[in-house]
Amino acid sequence: MREKLDFKVVEVKRVAKVTEGGKRIKVRAVVVVGDYAGRVGVGIAKGLDFADAVEKGRKLAEKNIIEVPILNGTLPYEVKAKYGAAEILLKPAKSGRGLVAGGVVRTLLSLAGYSNVVSKIIGVTKNPLLNILVSLKALEKLRSSYSLKEKLKSTVTKKFINANSSN
Repeated sequence: MREKLDFKVVEVKRVAKVTEGGKRIKVRAVVVVGDYAGRVGVGIAKGLDFADAVEKGRKLAEKNIIEVPILNGTLPYEVKAKYGAAEILLKPAKSGRGLVAGGVVRTLLSLAGYSNVVSKIIGVTKNPLLNILVSLKALEKLRSSYSLKEKLKSTVTKKFINANSSN
């Protein structure tokens, strides 16, 4: 059975498509889901009303969940990412420092399960959608490099053990 996923609506915006007959108004919702234990996802969806957009966004976010590494409530190491005009720096913090992050980045990191992280949005944008996407990209980058490092560490350890046991 799956764990209970909590979700938070990061942004709701009215968007319009201009057609021959006039404007078609829809609602776009950006939703973040997480289990506070290393799993987090982001969903962006449109609907005719608020509830429809949020529900679609939540379902999409649950489909796009990634697992991120957490070591003692913080990141394993510093990571930097860029997405469009947005750029972010995520740094591990000592225990008790707390989440030093603003807006949507704090939401994403808290739902992922981090409790001690320092972040800085370096890019020139204040757009919540871009900021959440660049944060997710940074976490994906961290996940892939950390898993590669763990695989490398385990293979080196096995080779070292095998070399010592044959002597």
